[in-house]
Amino acid sequence: MSSEGKGKGGRGKPKSSKSVSRSHKAGIQFPVGRIARFLKVGKYAERVGAGAPVYLAAVLEYLAAEVLELAGNAARDNKKSRIVPRHIQLAVRNDEELSKLLGAVTIANGGVLPNIHQHLLPKTNTKEKDGLGSASQEF
Repeated sequence: MSSEGKGKGGRGKPKSSKSVSRSHKAGIQFPVGRIARFLKVGKYAERVGAGAPVYLAAVLEYLAAEVLELAGNAARDNKKSRIVPRHIQLAVRNDEELSKLLGAVTIANGGVLPNIHQHLLPKTNTKEKDGLGSASQEF
């Protein structure tokens, strides 16, 4: 019986020469193979499991998407169509969890959050607002 190149005994799908990347299999955009290579070359451990680079790539992709979404919102609030480092800084520092994660990180050309200390603001007199200190109200 001749199989004519159809695999085992002529059953199943014809053999495809197209290779499918691990990123495509996992359904993510970040490169699983490159992250696996970096984990191996970096000597973080003697051995690297098959699922570790997939998981790490998915986490990095999620973090990147989160920062880009918040930075895009900051750019839109400033009526800009391009994300610049200032928008990334505003996005990260206004988000509690990202600010904690990137607390010791300096973003070049990011600037600082707009903030005026309470002691520098002009003092408001509460008596005049209530009408208790005005002479014209006593009669």
